[in-house]
Amino acid sequence: MDIEQFDFDLPERLIAQTPLKDRTSSRMMAINRSEERIEHQHFYNITSYLKSGDCLVLNDTKVLPARLYGVKEDTGAKMEVLLLHQQEGDRWETLVKPAKKVKEGTRISFGDGKLVAECIGMKEHGGRILQFHYEGIFLEVLESLGEMPLPPYIKEQLPDRDRYQTVYAKEEGSAAAPTAGLHFTHELLEELQQKGVQIAYITLHVGLGTFRPVSADTVEDHDMHAEFYTMSEETAAQLNQVRAEGGRIISVGTTSTRTLETIARDYGQFQAVSGWTDIFIYPPYEFKAIDGLITNFHLPKSTLIMLVSAFAGKELTMEAYRKAVEEEYRFFSFGDAMFIE
Repeated sequence: MDIEQFDFDLPERLIAQTPLKDRTSSRMMAINRSEERIEHQHFYNITSYLKSGDCLVLNDTKVLPARLYGVKEDTGAKMEVLLLHQQEGDRWETLVKPAKKVKEGTRISFGDGKLVAECIGMKEHGGRILQFHYEGIFLEVLESLGEMPLPPYIKEQLPDRDRYQTVYAKEEGSAAAPTAGLHFTHELLEELQQKGVQIAYITLHVGLGTFRPVSADTVEDHDMHAEFYTMSEETAAQLNQVRAEGGRIISVGTTSTRTLETIARDYGQFQAVSGWTDIFIYPPYEFKAIDGLITNFHLPKSTLIMLVSAFAGKELTMEAYRKAVEEEYRFFSFGDAMFIE
């Protein structure tokens, strides 16, 4: 399948640079797949689309302040490091810029030596394995030196770093936010629960795949980077019961979707398990886990718009995106939402 089938014209002015003050006031495009109906709402109206017996599945990963700025110890050259995932102990897979200056044995100092990284392994696309040296607790050191790893298309500074976290973020380890969840507040989640909507949590730590564009000419030739996920016994039992009772499973975000579909594919039901997934969902794909999807508006020709196209149908998805541009919806991480049922 040609990658160009997932292209569309996106004016740069529609890329949201800053989050709205009220998380729930984002606009929401509601799509009914069976009726091929598109409605324009606000996110706080999600309550009228969800019903008792439904279960929202949220990704509770927490974004690390994973972007570090330092200098090479030998030359003083400026370096940028993005932590992707923890391999073992203080050894991390990272992206380094400029990567060509970092070979095995290179040492990078951050915060006048408060944190030092030594390159112990090389990977493609600027990837480096770094061993960190410090005194104290790593996450506390990172909190004092690191910055939120906002996507490259966001040029504005973010004064409140919590605005790039979901209100239910809990499990440290992500290199990017599961942005579909940014629209929820504690109050909205409580309102949904009072209506009889269940809430379940899974974890997928967003990694390198988020930062890798699709460079292949055809969809089938793209390789997805693996990301770590986990589902608890409580969540597995909850979701199996929802399914048995005929309730709908509504995935919040493509990260939750990939986790749920990986487990359903591998085990035939929901199961307490941890592992790595490189599942790549694109049309045609038979969904085994979800009945609905909440997501943001994604980059042209991205793996994310391919996943949405697999769920809503490619023609309906591309029509929805045309309407989103026409109606001037806000795109990407701090942008508006889409609800597909």
